[in-house]
Amino acid sequence: MLWASWTTTGVFAGRGGARTTEAGVMTGDLTVHTTWDGDQADVAIQYSGGSQWFTLAGSPVPCPSEEDSRHLHQEVVEAVRSGGGATVPHHHTEGERF
Repeated sequence: MLWASWTTTGVFAGRGGARTTEAGVMTGDLTVHTTWDGDQADVAIQYSGGSQWFTLAGSPVPCPSEEDSRHLHQEVVEAVRSGGGATVPHHHTEGERF
């Protein structure tokens, strides 16, 4: 079974924060974690130093390769930094980078 994961700590959410499924909008110093299982990527966030993870709205998202999932993770980190109720992007098509 293929899988990969990435974690980025110290992501300060921009104005409007990041929208989660369970807790609504989260703001402040966050950690972003992406796990790829070979077919899709799951994205979660938590308050940095916290113990509870929350699903970023829009997760999971279809993701055909490990490389694509790494690009998705970076795009999510940038979206959270931008704020505005950041969610997981869904504009990927085969052969197109996130």
